[in-house]
Amino acid sequence: MTAPVVLDRRSVLAGGGALIVSFSLRRAAAQEQKDPELPGSLAKTPNLDSWIRIDADGQITAFTGKAELGQGFRTAFQQIAAEQLDIPFDALKVITADTKLTANEGYTSGSHSMQDSGTAILHAAAQAHALLVAEAAKRFEVPPDKLRTENAAVIAPDGRRLSYGELVAADMLHVQAQPTSGLKDPASFKVMGQPVPRVDIPAKVTGGAAYVQDMRLPGMVHARVVRPPSYGAQLAECDTAAIEKMPGVIGIVRDGNFLAVVAEKEFSAVKAMHALSAAAKWRESTKLPNQQDLANVLTALPSQDFAIFQRNDPSVSGVRSLEATYTRPYQSHGSIGPSCAVAQFVDGAMTVWTHTQGVYPDRQAIAEMLGMPQSSVRLIHVEGSGCYGHNGADDAAADAALIARALPGRPVRVQWMREQEHGWEPYGPAMVTKLSASLDGSGKIADWNFAVWSNTHSMRPGGAGSLLAAQHMARSFAVPAPKPLPLPEGGGDRNAIPIYNFPNAHVMHHFIPAMPLRISAMRALGAYHNVFSIESFMDELAGLAGTDPVAFRLNHLDDARGRAVVEKAAGEFGWMHGQKPPQNRGYGFAFARYKNLAAYCAIATEVEVDPETGRARLVRAVAAVDAGQVVNPDGITNQIEGAIVQSVSWTLYESVTFDQARITSIDWQTYPILRFDAVPDSIAVHIINRPGQPFLGSGETGQGPAAASLANAIAHATGKRLRDLPLSRKRIKDAIDA
Repeated sequence: MTAPVVLDRRSVLAGGGALIVSFSLRRAAAQEQKDPELPGSLAKTPNLDSWIRIDADGQITAFTGKAELGQGFRTAFQQIAAEQLDIPFDALKVITADTKLTANEGYTSGSHSMQDSGTAILHAAAQAHALLVAEAAKRFEVPPDKLRTENAAVIAPDGRRLSYGELVAADMLHVQAQPTSGLKDPASFKVMGQPVPRVDIPAKVTGGAAYVQDMRLPGMVHARVVRPPSYGAQLAECDTAAIEKMPGVIGIVRDGNFLAVVAEKEFSAVKAMHALSAAAKWRESTKLPNQQDLANVLTALPSQDFAIFQRNDPSVSGVRSLEATYTRPYQSHGSIGPSCAVAQFVDGAMTVWTHTQGVYPDRQAIAEMLGMPQSSVRLIHVEGSGCYGHNGADDAAADAALIARALPGRPVRVQWMREQEHGWEPYGPAMVTKLSASLDGSGKIADWNFAVWSNTHSMRPGGAGSLLAAQHMARSFAVPAPKPLPLPEGGGDRNAIPIYNFPNAHVMHHFIPAMPLRISAMRALGAYHNVFSIESFMDELAGLAGTDPVAFRLNHLDDARGRAVVEKAAGEFGWMHGQKPPQNRGYGFAFARYKNLAAYCAIATEVEVDPETGRARLVRAVAAVDAGQVVNPDGITNQIEGAIVQSVSWTLYESVTFDQARITSIDWQTYPILRFDAVPDSIAVHIINRPGQPFLGSGETGQGPAAASLANAIAHATGKRLRDLPLSRKRIKDAIDA
């Protein structure tokens, strides 16, 4: 991959008239008080030309501050802009997160890309279209409603036409967006709602330059970092003389406990890294807790306790009760391609190509680490292989920047090793949930109690202390204090509040400020385990009530769109009360609305369990999803299929392991994931389209329901309820034998 084409204001102006990308990040306070809220990310970046640019030569570009991570939103955003501008899909391109070119949309996380950025592009494109038509009406001296648009041109009734490029020469789109837009009628859509092939796929499946790992810049050198052997280890001594004389080695970069080697060729850097690692002497001190007693370890840690939901109806009481505890271990992102970044320091300016999910927050952290003004640091997002959540991407970017500063002018590529990715990335936090409930005489839930113990689930950059390199420098930066993420989205308490209607309910969040392992954002945050817990417990309660699990959920669910999703998944699966599965198989069901405010998802599964080995395999899954108005049904299907496969891997296999001193799950043998021989025979995704309704993020809606549906199917197949993740062969076999 070569360096991306760099656009700036000067080069665009030199080419003639154009709509120039610019940012108006705030309005006067008085205006903000009286203006209605703008839709999506327009609320923070209201200028239309921050989202849509049309050059005088007719080139059309849509901009987003979000990072494409494989969600397929770049294709969806291209569809949105093309539809509202009334142009062919291939007539424009989309530029993603770049601190020099795009709006600051923070992190790409929480299934917000469609809700925030997609909504901004939708309205910006529609309003740009209206302004183009209005300008053409003035020039044609024809009422706007008599004009039509097609192929990036406005056409008068007599056949006269003006291209969009001709109409924008005066920068007429450098205006603030309005709260409402003349959106096209969904019934007239030509591009939105169609299964357009994703634009990012061809290079990925043909071995093309698709990822930051593929970047090769002129004069580029290769670096490897030597990480400490454990948390808190201090570099006592390191004789680098022999390593500096190795063939191809350019130099050693050391700053406190940060140690790296730079070489002309990548393999030379790898060999020198191993030699440097052997030469380094460390003092280790960290004592990690007993992994086998993780639930008691977590619940015994100091916590800040919050009652986040309370409902009381003294007239309703229960007659039969049940309680259960569920646990989730630390889990790795397990990115297939270890983290990578390229950085170049030229004339006092730092440019970093990175697969971070937040170019602006990461820029702030790197600038602070280097003691540079943010205006002198530019971060450009380039996709990473197997990247989602807060894995090692931000740290690799910081590594590259710190090393590049020591080699001005040379592009520096930093590639992590597999054991570094597994051993040093921020993990998905361990969790403990405790549930109790009682049923009334009719078999309905009378009282519900839910408590969750976990950490913040996000230690993403924003300050230098979130970066490993900054923590390891001689002038080290302190790790920022973990804070609970605010509801309604939440962190460890995400989806802890039930969507079901219970007359009495009490939900507690026990926020643990200090965790023994490095943690941060992993896909779905706390929703994965909270939904697993709630939906497993709903099945257990349905069994106590002697009621079909699907009917039991519907008896407690008032949300009409939620009910439609449950009924759709059950119907398409062929769910029938009391249906007997084939021998050693079981059926499971689960449902959730992600964050109780995003997409709805219900999943029915059929699982096969080998009673001799305990091996569980998902045979088939049927999902129904309501993500609001559909832009690309293939994109939503990809997301739900991916969520199910990913969740199966988490739920059946994945757990970070450690002893009292070090992380021990540092490769694919010690940290197993789902392999191709365990992929389901079939996954069917049924989409309930809601034309004209707001976009609801779908990328993280399926992980929790998939986990619970799988657990419920295993319980159905074996007659044994497992509550501790992962539901490994050993745990299933032990339960069967017991």
